[in-house]
Amino acid sequence: MDKYIYDENNGLWYELQGDYYFPCLTVPAQEERPIGIWGQRHLQYIKKERKALYTELLTGGRLNTYLADINEQATEQMFLLTKQMAEHEGITEQLKAGSNAMGTTHEQHPGSGDGNHKS
Repeated sequence: MDKYIYDENNGLWYELQGDYYFPCLTVPAQEERPIGIWGQRHLQYIKKERKALYTELLTGGRLNTYLADINEQATEQMFLLTKQMAEHEGITEQLKAGSNAMGTTHEQHPGSGDGNHKS
């Protein structure tokens, strides 16, 4: 028996392993993009809760691109929400660049950190 055979009906090569021929399948090459924290969290979610989607993306060679897109969308959403919350609370760049937001300094709290404080 031949080690490898080609099936013209489906265009696949098969490899003999023991008494059976198994198709020689490979996962298509994926574009390598960093997936970040949000992509990693979504990966854990789809592995656990959406197994069919995970398998489809993995075998179709689209998993990395999908997760990178999810990460970008989540990051953009986080920055947008942070900006909206800052505007709603009246936080400005000038306020952030100033000293402590409460206006407290070390001088206003005598004895803190000088080792001479008595309890």
